[in-house]
Amino acid sequence: MWCILPRYGKKTGSDNMQNFHQFSLTEFTKWCEESGEKSFRAKQVWDWVYKKLVSDWDAMNNLGSSFKKILAEKFSLQSLELSGTEESKDGQTVKFLWELKDGRLVESVLIFAPGRRTVCVSCQVGCPARCAFCASGKEGLMRNLKSVEIFEQVYLIERWLLSKGLEPVSNIVYMGMGEPLENYDEVVSSVKRFCDPLQLDFSERKITVSTVGVVEKIKQLAGYGPKVNLVLSLHAPNQQVRKKIIPYARKYPLEDVLEAMRQYAEITGRDITYEYTLLAGINDAPEHASELADLVKGDPCTVNLIPYNPVVGLNLQRPGKESIEQFREILESKGIVVTWRYTKGKDIAAACGQLALKKSSALAVL
Repeated sequence: MWCILPRYGKKTGSDNMQNFHQFSLTEFTKWCEESGEKSFRAKQVWDWVYKKLVSDWDAMNNLGSSFKKILAEKFSLQSLELSGTEESKDGQTVKFLWELKDGRLVESVLIFAPGRRTVCVSCQVGCPARCAFCASGKEGLMRNLKSVEIFEQVYLIERWLLSKGLEPVSNIVYMGMGEPLENYDEVVSSVKRFCDPLQLDFSERKITVSTVGVVEKIKQLAGYGPKVNLVLSLHAPNQQVRKKIIPYARKYPLEDVLEAMRQYAEITGRDITYEYTLLAGINDAPEHASELADLVKGDPCTVNLIPYNPVVGLNLQRPGKESIEQFREILESKGIVVTWRYTKGKDIAAACGQLALKKSSALAVL
């Protein structure tokens, strides 16, 4: 099902306007005072933007008309332009295609589940990791996203949900385009924006960051960063197989990555999730399952099995259901907690590993 979104999905204002979301409340209060406005006006504006999700300065009816005119001239309420959306046949997944101010594209995905509305955000244009099974890294890294560009993906989807009378976003996962820990500063800054009680007020426990294993950044996050849930894209039971699937494994040996993940769990009190994409004939054999169980046994962890989602141009295959069941049974027989991810959004290329830098002709272009 395709849908064309209302006008609020468009970015507004000229290029020389400042993005309102770049400001903290302290900074905006100072701007108000320097502009001759009472300081309490800043909090009024803040509530309109972040609590009521209002995108029209004129609709802020407790502000004076002259002040609203100044705001409209000075500030834009978004820098991303929504080029279109694509909805899965079952209605449980919506993919959003955003155009950045420099004309580049990124995607984010809204996933519905009982009691949850999860947004999968992108943190880079493209990806430097170039994992063998993933579409996002096929063209390599083009640039990092700014903190505000990551933040706006969720903020604008919140407004989209509100416009449809649906419940707000409940969870955020950094599992879209990009390797989050290779854009460490902007990703951490965006997490702090999400968790700011004066902005979207998310709990750190509702935010998950995925990494292929950038060891020094995992350690930095453990010591100084927000205590988010951390997921390792493991995908192999040993270093030899991992190097075939994940080029980053050539820089970061598996034993070093696992040590960093265990330190993160110990310092933060968060359990570990190991994601394991099953690729037929590569990492899905019974001996791989036994080796994986021995590798992670004793860790406070869950192994999340992800059957490979097809990507155009990649000569890889998804294992059969019997092979996946056998793999899971071996892990469980050895005491490993296992989940099997139900694939959502595969029909619109919104499933794990399928996000790519392409504006489909089928998208509902505004």
